[in-house]
Amino acid sequence: MGALVVVLLAPRAVDTALETPAPTHETVEVSYPDQSAVPPRAAEPTGPGAIGVVDPDWVTDTAAATGIPHQAVLAYAGAVLSAEETFPGCGLGWNTLAGIGYAESDHGRHGGATFEVNGHVSPKIFGVPLDGTSTAHIPDSDQGVFDETAEIDRAIGPMQLIPQTWASWPSDGNGDLVPDPHNIYDAALASANYLCHATTGFSTEDGWSAGVAAYNSARSYAVTVATAAQRYYDATN
Repeated sequence: MGALVVVLLAPRAVDTALETPAPTHETVEVSYPDQSAVPPRAAEPTGPGAIGVVDPDWVTDTAAATGIPHQAVLAYAGAVLSAEETFPGCGLGWNTLAGIGYAESDHGRHGGATFEVNGHVSPKIFGVPLDGTSTAHIPDSDQGVFDETAEIDRAIGPMQLIPQTWASWPSDGNGDLVPDPHNIYDAALASANYLCHATTGFSTEDGWSAGVAAYNSARSYAVTVATAAQRYYDATN
């Protein structure tokens, strides 16, 4: 783990349900989290979709060690393994994706939400209206199809993607052929693909910085994600 200076300039792609500071141009020193832990693949597929390739024993052990819900761990692991195939060399650590899941919705638990058996979050998680008051200003882009309001966009689901980002990266992480931003398996895969597309790679400090800033450019965000990501790495290594 090293120290890097992150200049947060990129426009945000999401907005968190927990905090909604507007984008900034501030400089902050962040501890770069270790990205070397790769989720093990199952010897044989255990089910459909991206989540079917993850070793189930690793998921159980990681959930117990970190306190992250079992379904969220499975979603993050399947997503990074799949994204690495789509974007070779991305190097996104499952712990960084988990750090983002923590920052965005406490791994799908914001407001008392829980996971259904199929990975859907209930009740659905929505961010505040992105009307420019304390957030970026993002006009309605989906006529309320995803965020259930046609007045202004708001972030959706456990990974708090904004509707236009979800529309660009609709994903099916659990193999049910129904992409759904309110499903942790689908949302995690969409987030991983988006992150890997947004940077040259998470295995370097500059690449990590660029990827996370593309997801959310608030000064406090990189610190929150990096701190959580390193905590999850330390708990499992």
